[in-house]
Amino acid sequence: MCAVEKSAKSKKSEDTRERILESALALFRRDGFEQTTMREIAAEADVALGSAYYYFASKEALVMAFYERASRQMAEQITDRLSEAQGLANRLKAILDVKFEYFAPNRLFLGALARHAADPEHPLSPFSKETAHIRHRDLEFFAEALAGSRISSPKDLAPYLPNLLWLYQMGVILFWISDRSPEQTRTWQLREKSLALLVTALRLAGFPLLRPLRKKIIDLLTTFEWETSHV
Repeated sequence: MCAVEKSAKSKKSEDTRERILESALALFRRDGFEQTTMREIAAEADVALGSAYYYFASKEALVMAFYERASRQMAEQITDRLSEAQGLANRLKAILDVKFEYFAPNRLFLGALARHAADPEHPLSPFSKETAHIRHRDLEFFAEALAGSRISSPKDLAPYLPNLLWLYQMGVILFWISDRSPEQTRTWQLREKSLALLVTALRLAGFPLLRPLRKKIIDLLTTFEWETSHV
């Protein structure tokens, strides 16, 4: 097979894979993750059931492909937003804004997956070993947000702050997913108030009187880091 034929075959395969993924996401949004079957996904994508399983071994594999694509596509947007944002609060808000904008069409579908979030043994959990590469990419963005801000972090706490900010992000996103207030106004209120509190806490963290509290926070974050890196 010549190079042109190989390239054409590869593109056709990639197009088929993308069509199956898009069909699955459309059905997940419309009918829900649990209710949708692989057979329905194959029919929606106009491929044989065997072909659907060839590209994706399960519905969970489809969701993982969605996570990975989202992570790649959001990376450039986050980098651009961070290059324009000043101050830690605005830099963290920039990261969250990209996440909210990207995931908004799939918010209700993601809500069906939220029950897996706390189980690090489940492959779709943000704490699992399967999602570790996505988690680590996120941690790099939070490290970048900190590096470009004017916050001077205590040396003992600084290495753990990206983990702390990642956990904060997860809390806000999980709240947003379940927020049924009009246009998710409760989420925006939570974000504004919690960001102000978080930045103030980080500014005060270096005070000598807060060293015992800082040590407890570091102990907690060390435990979290161990758990998520060894599942």
